[in-house]
Amino acid sequence: MNTNKIVLLGAVLGIGIISALYFILSGNKQVRVLPYMEPVEAALKKNTPVGGHHTVIDFQLLNQQAQTVTRTDFSKSITVVDFFFSTCEGICPRMTTQMERVYQRFKGNQQVKFLSHTVDPETDSVETLAAYAKLHQAELPQWHFVTGDKVQLYKLARESYLIDDTQGDGGKEDFVHSQNFALIDPNGNIRGIYDGLNIAQVNQLVLDIDALLMEFAAKK
Repeated sequence: MNTNKIVLLGAVLGIGIISALYFILSGNKQVRVLPYMEPVEAALKKNTPVGGHHTVIDFQLLNQQAQTVTRTDFSKSITVVDFFFSTCEGICPRMTTQMERVYQRFKGNQQVKFLSHTVDPETDSVETLAAYAKLHQAELPQWHFVTGDKVQLYKLARESYLIDDTQGDGGKEDFVHSQNFALIDPNGNIRGIYDGLNIAQVNQLVLDIDALLMEFAAKK
């Protein structure tokens, strides 16, 4: 998917577009604060409370160990999100390799979690996801590969995480194939969208996770 289109979805509010970043003081340290990504389309702003920021919607999905996961399971964590399918021979293997690189950087830090959604739930059973997770050395409870109702999955991609701007209803002919990663803070706000095929942007994602860790540590 064209990353430039995603930029149109992610309008930075509250802190301005001039720098899209600012610093606050925490003790003797400067903490870099990331922007909040907001939907441009009015129809998607229903997930934005008055005076607040767009938040991801709740969900109920199954992970690679057939465990039910919901938004609550990630509510105290920074979460990196993507969408893939196991039989993809194009962008998905490259994306997941980049996601694995980020995962290895934060492995063991339970404040950082990873959530990979299949866009092909008919093919990607729990067993298939378990094998795919093993291939990429993904371990629970830090990295979840999830499947579920296709309509719900596609709504999450388009309306919740804002990583795909195509139109569709999650029906039989509908298909989401986005290369983008979304960075979600513990409050369920989107704090960055990155091209998962662009090494420089994935490197920036790593830096931004570190920045979020510092930001939320400063608020405790």
